[in-house]
Amino acid sequence: MDLKTLEETPPWDWPEGINKFFLDILRNNQLEETDRLLAAELAGDFTVINDELVDILLSILQNANESKKLRANAVISLGPVLEYADTDGFEDPDDVPISESTFSRIQESFRKLYMDTEVPNEVRRRILETSVRAPQDWHQDAVRAAYSSDDEDWKLTAAFSMRWIRGFNKQILEALGSDKEKIHYQAVCAAGNWEVDATWSHVSGLVSSKKTDKHLLLAAIDAVASIRPQEAGVVLIDLTDSNDEDIVEAAYEAMAMAEVLSDEPFDEEEGDR
Repeated sequence: MDLKTLEETPPWDWPEGINKFFLDILRNNQLEETDRLLAAELAGDFTVINDELVDILLSILQNANESKKLRANAVISLGPVLEYADTDGFEDPDDVPISESTFSRIQESFRKLYMDTEVPNEVRRRILETSVRAPQDWHQDAVRAAYSSDDEDWKLTAAFSMRWIRGFNKQILEALGSDKEKIHYQAVCAAGNWEVDATWSHVSGLVSSKKTDKHLLLAAIDAVASIRPQEAGVVLIDLTDSNDEDIVEAAYEAMAMAEVLSDEPFDEEEGDR
Protein backbone atom coordinates (compact mmCIF):
# COMPACT_ATOMS: atom_id res chain seq x y z
CA MET A 1 0.00 0.00 0.00
CA ASP A 2 1.45 3.38 -1.00
CA LEU A 3 0.98 6.77 0.66
CA LYS A 4 -1.60 8.03 -1.81
CA THR A 5 -3.73 4.94 -1.25
CA LEU A 6 -3.42 5.38 2.50
CA GLU A 7 -4.50 9.01 2.23
CA GLU A 8 -7.67 7.91 0.43
CA THR A 9 -8.35 5.02 2.84
CA PRO A 10 -10.10 5.49 6.22
CA PRO A 11 -7.45 5.10 8.96
CA TRP A 12 -9.38 2.27 10.62
CA ASP A 13 -8.89 0.28 7.41
CA TRP A 14 -5.13 0.78 7.29
CA PRO A 15 -3.18 -2.50 7.46
CA GLU A 16 -1.68 -3.62 10.75
CA GLY A 17 1.90 -2.56 11.28
CA ILE A 18 1.63 0.53 9.08
CA ASN A 19 3.51 2.46 11.79
CA LYS A 20 6.81 1.03 10.52
CA PHE A 21 5.95 2.15 6.99
CA PHE A 22 5.59 5.74 8.20
CA LEU A 23 8.75 5.49 10.28
CA ASP A 24 10.80 4.30 7.30
CA ILE A 25 9.60 7.18 5.16
CA LEU A 26 10.11 9.83 7.82
CA ARG A 27 13.61 8.60 8.60
CA ASN A 28 14.72 8.61 4.97
CA ASN A 29 15.73 12.15 4.03
CA GLN A 30 16.63 10.96 0.53
CA LEU A 31 12.99 10.50 -0.42
CA GLU A 32 10.85 13.10 -2.19
CA GLU A 33 9.73 15.73 0.28
CA THR A 34 6.13 15.35 -0.88
CA ASP A 35 6.19 11.77 0.44
CA ARG A 36 7.66 12.78 3.77
CA LEU A 37 5.19 15.67 4.10
CA LEU A 38 2.26 13.31 3.60
CA ALA A 39 3.77 10.70 5.90
CA ALA A 40 4.19 13.33 8.63
CA GLU A 41 0.56 14.35 8.21
CA LEU A 42 -0.80 10.79 8.34
CA ALA A 43 1.45 9.69 11.20
CA GLY A 44 -0.50 11.81 13.68
CA ASP A 45 -3.66 9.76 13.28
CA PHE A 46 -4.83 8.00 16.44
CA THR A 47 -4.77 4.61 14.77
CA VAL A 48 -0.98 4.77 14.39
CA ILE A 49 0.57 7.44 16.64
CA ASN A 50 2.82 6.04 19.36
CA ASP A 51 6.00 6.95 21.23
CA GLU A 52 8.25 5.89 18.37
CA LEU A 53 6.44 8.02 15.80
CA VAL A 54 6.44 10.97 18.21
CA ASP A 55 10.21 10.59 18.53
CA ILE A 56 10.80 10.78 14.79
CA LEU A 57 8.39 13.71 14.39
CA LEU A 58 10.20 15.58 17.16
CA SER A 59 13.58 14.80 15.60
CA ILE A 60 12.37 16.30 12.31
CA LEU A 61 11.08 19.36 14.14
CA GLN A 62 14.40 19.85 15.91
CA ASN A 63 16.49 19.40 12.76
CA ALA A 64 17.37 22.77 11.23
CA ASN A 65 18.38 21.00 8.02
CA GLU A 66 14.83 19.85 7.36
CA SER A 67 12.53 22.14 5.37
CA LYS A 68 10.28 24.61 7.17
CA LYS A 69 7.24 22.94 5.67
CA LEU A 70 8.18 19.46 6.87
CA ARG A 71 9.03 20.75 10.34
CA ALA A 72 5.68 22.56 10.46
CA ASN A 73 3.84 19.40 9.36
CA ALA A 74 5.57 17.43 12.10
CA VAL A 75 4.32 19.94 14.68
CA ILE A 76 0.73 19.95 13.44
CA SER A 77 0.64 16.15 13.39
CA LEU A 78 1.31 16.07 17.13
CA GLY A 79 -1.66 18.31 17.97
CA PRO A 80 -4.46 15.75 18.32
CA VAL A 81 -2.59 13.38 20.64
CA LEU A 82 -1.30 16.32 22.69
CA GLU A 83 -4.83 17.61 23.26
CA TYR A 84 -6.22 14.15 23.95
CA ALA A 85 -3.54 13.35 26.51
CA ASP A 86 -3.99 16.71 28.22
CA THR A 87 -7.77 16.29 28.40
CA ASP A 88 -7.95 12.65 29.47
CA GLY A 89 -4.77 12.41 31.53
CA PHE A 90 -2.94 9.19 32.26
CA GLU A 91 -5.04 7.53 34.96
CA ASP A 92 -5.51 4.65 32.54
CA PRO A 93 -2.37 4.60 30.34
CA ASP A 94 -3.97 2.09 27.98
CA ASP A 95 -6.44 4.76 26.88
CA VAL A 96 -3.69 7.08 25.63
CA PRO A 97 -1.54 6.09 22.62
CA ILE A 98 1.61 7.71 24.05
CA SER A 99 3.34 7.54 27.42
CA GLU A 100 3.25 10.34 29.97
CA SER A 101 6.98 10.89 29.57
CA THR A 102 6.52 11.30 25.82
CA PHE A 103 3.71 13.79 26.42
CA SER A 104 6.02 15.81 28.68
CA ARG A 105 8.79 15.61 26.10
CA ILE A 106 6.50 17.05 23.42
CA GLN A 107 5.56 19.97 25.65
CA GLU A 108 9.13 20.72 26.66
CA SER A 109 10.39 20.48 23.08
CA PHE A 110 7.69 22.85 21.91
CA ARG A 111 8.44 25.39 24.64
CA LYS A 112 12.19 25.30 24.02
CA LEU A 113 11.92 25.63 20.24
CA TYR A 114 9.30 28.36 20.44
CA MET A 115 11.61 30.44 22.62
CA ASP A 116 14.46 30.00 20.11
CA THR A 117 14.18 32.95 17.71
CA GLU A 118 16.56 31.20 15.32
CA VAL A 119 13.75 28.77 14.50
CA PRO A 120 11.83 29.98 11.40
CA ASN A 121 8.69 31.97 12.19
CA GLU A 122 6.51 29.57 10.21
CA VAL A 123 7.61 26.73 12.49
CA ARG A 124 7.31 28.82 15.65
CA ARG A 125 3.78 29.85 14.69
CA ARG A 126 2.77 26.22 14.21
CA ILE A 127 4.35 25.35 17.55
CA LEU A 128 2.25 27.97 19.34
CA GLU A 129 -0.94 27.01 17.51
CA THR A 130 -0.40 23.34 18.35
CA SER A 131 0.97 23.60 21.88
CA VAL A 132 -1.97 25.68 23.18
CA ARG A 133 -4.12 22.57 22.82
CA ALA A 134 -2.46 21.52 26.08
CA PRO A 135 -2.18 24.92 27.83
CA GLN A 136 0.90 25.82 29.87
CA ASP A 137 1.98 28.87 31.85
CA TRP A 138 4.14 30.33 29.07
CA HIS A 139 1.28 30.52 26.61
CA GLN A 140 -0.33 33.67 28.04
CA ASP A 141 2.74 35.81 27.34
CA ALA A 142 3.35 34.13 23.98
CA VAL A 143 -0.20 34.78 22.74
CA ARG A 144 -0.14 38.34 24.02
CA ALA A 145 3.14 39.03 22.23
CA ALA A 146 1.89 37.43 19.02
CA TYR A 147 -1.28 39.55 19.05
CA SER A 148 0.75 42.72 19.65
CA SER A 149 2.87 42.03 16.57
CA ASP A 150 2.59 44.14 13.43
CA ASP A 151 2.80 40.92 11.43
CA GLU A 152 -0.67 39.78 10.35
CA ASP A 153 0.42 36.13 10.35
CA TRP A 154 1.35 36.36 14.02
CA LYS A 155 -1.96 38.11 14.77
CA LEU A 156 -3.76 35.23 13.08
CA THR A 157 -1.80 32.73 15.18
CA ALA A 158 -2.75 34.69 18.31
CA ALA A 159 -6.44 34.79 17.35
CA PHE A 160 -6.41 31.04 16.75
CA SER A 161 -4.62 30.41 20.06
CA MET A 162 -7.17 32.47 21.98
CA ARG A 163 -9.63 29.62 21.41
CA TRP A 164 -7.63 27.59 23.96
CA ILE A 165 -6.08 30.19 26.28
CA ARG A 166 -8.21 32.14 28.76
CA GLY A 167 -7.92 35.82 29.55
CA PHE A 168 -8.20 37.44 26.13
CA ASN A 169 -11.82 38.59 26.01
CA LYS A 170 -10.79 42.18 25.22
CA GLN A 171 -8.56 41.06 22.35
CA ILE A 172 -11.24 38.70 21.01
CA LEU A 173 -13.73 41.58 20.90
CA GLU A 174 -11.16 43.74 19.15
CA ALA A 175 -10.28 41.01 16.63
CA LEU A 176 -13.94 40.78 15.60
CA GLY A 177 -13.42 44.16 13.99
CA SER A 178 -10.50 42.97 11.87
CA ASP A 179 -10.79 43.36 8.12
CA LYS A 180 -8.75 40.15 7.74
CA GLU A 181 -11.21 37.33 7.13
CA LYS A 182 -9.12 34.62 8.80
CA ILE A 183 -8.56 36.67 11.95
CA HIS A 184 -12.27 37.55 12.07
CA TYR A 185 -13.19 33.88 11.76
CA GLN A 186 -10.87 32.80 14.57
CA ALA A 187 -12.21 35.58 16.79
CA VAL A 188 -15.77 34.31 16.27
CA CYS A 189 -14.67 30.80 17.25
CA ALA A 190 -12.87 32.11 20.33
CA ALA A 191 -15.88 34.23 21.33
CA GLY A 192 -18.07 31.15 21.30
CA ASN A 193 -15.57 28.96 23.10
CA TRP A 194 -15.23 31.38 26.02
CA GLU A 195 -18.86 32.59 25.94
CA VAL A 196 -17.79 36.22 25.62
CA ASP A 197 -21.05 38.07 26.22
CA ALA A 198 -19.71 41.39 24.91
CA THR A 199 -19.47 39.82 21.45
CA TRP A 200 -23.15 38.86 21.26
CA SER A 201 -24.28 41.77 19.11
CA HIS A 202 -21.57 41.17 16.53
CA VAL A 203 -21.84 37.38 16.36
CA SER A 204 -25.65 37.26 16.36
CA GLY A 205 -25.55 39.90 13.64
CA LEU A 206 -23.46 37.58 11.49
CA VAL A 207 -26.07 34.87 11.93
CA SER A 208 -28.91 37.18 10.95
CA SER A 209 -27.16 38.78 7.98
CA LYS A 210 -27.79 37.44 4.47
CA LYS A 211 -24.32 38.56 3.44
CA THR A 212 -22.27 36.40 5.83
CA ASP A 213 -19.98 33.95 4.08
CA LYS A 214 -21.00 30.33 4.73
CA HIS A 215 -17.71 29.39 6.44
CA LEU A 216 -18.05 32.31 8.84
CA LEU A 217 -21.78 31.74 9.27
CA LEU A 218 -21.26 28.17 10.46
CA ALA A 219 -18.78 29.39 13.06
CA ALA A 220 -21.20 32.10 14.20
CA ILE A 221 -24.05 29.57 14.47
CA ASP A 222 -21.97 27.49 16.88
CA ALA A 223 -20.88 30.57 18.81
CA VAL A 224 -24.32 32.07 19.52
CA ALA A 225 -25.44 28.85 21.18
CA SER A 226 -22.63 29.22 23.71
CA ILE A 227 -22.61 32.99 24.19
CA ARG A 228 -26.32 33.39 25.06
CA PRO A 229 -28.00 29.99 24.93
CA GLN A 230 -31.33 31.36 26.19
CA GLU A 231 -31.52 33.79 23.26
CA ALA A 232 -29.91 31.64 20.59
CA GLY A 233 -33.10 29.96 19.40
CA VAL A 234 -34.68 33.25 18.33
CA VAL A 235 -31.62 34.03 16.19
CA LEU A 236 -31.22 30.54 14.76
CA ILE A 237 -34.77 29.45 14.01
CA ASP A 238 -34.99 31.13 10.58
CA LEU A 239 -31.91 29.24 9.40
CA THR A 240 -33.77 25.94 9.69
CA ASP A 241 -35.59 26.97 6.49
CA SER A 242 -32.35 27.47 4.58
CA ASN A 243 -31.82 25.73 1.23
CA ASP A 244 -28.35 24.75 2.39
CA GLU A 245 -28.38 21.42 4.26
CA ASP A 246 -25.15 22.22 6.10
CA ILE A 247 -26.65 25.41 7.51
CA VAL A 248 -29.89 23.69 8.50
CA GLU A 249 -27.99 20.91 10.27
CA ALA A 250 -25.72 23.39 12.04
CA ALA A 251 -28.70 25.46 13.19
CA TYR A 252 -30.53 22.46 14.66
CA GLU A 253 -27.36 21.21 16.38
CA ALA A 254 -26.73 24.66 17.83
CA MET A 255 -30.31 24.93 19.12
CA ALA A 256 -29.99 21.51 20.73
CA MET A 257 -26.76 22.60 22.39
CA ALA A 258 -28.38 25.84 23.54
CA GLU A 259 -31.14 23.83 25.19
CA VAL A 260 -28.59 21.83 27.13
CA LEU A 261 -26.67 24.94 28.16
CA SER A 262 -29.72 26.95 29.18
CA ASP A 263 -31.64 23.99 30.59
CA GLU A 264 -34.79 25.48 29.08
CA PRO A 265 -36.58 23.60 26.29
CA PHE A 266 -36.80 25.39 23.00
CA ASP A 267 -40.26 25.67 21.40
CA GLU A 268 -39.57 25.38 17.68
CA GLU A 269 -43.09 26.54 16.69
CA GLU A 270 -42.96 29.65 18.82
CA GLY A 271 -39.31 30.42 18.08
CA ASP A 272 -38.86 31.58 21.64
CA ARG A 273 -38.10 30.37 25.18
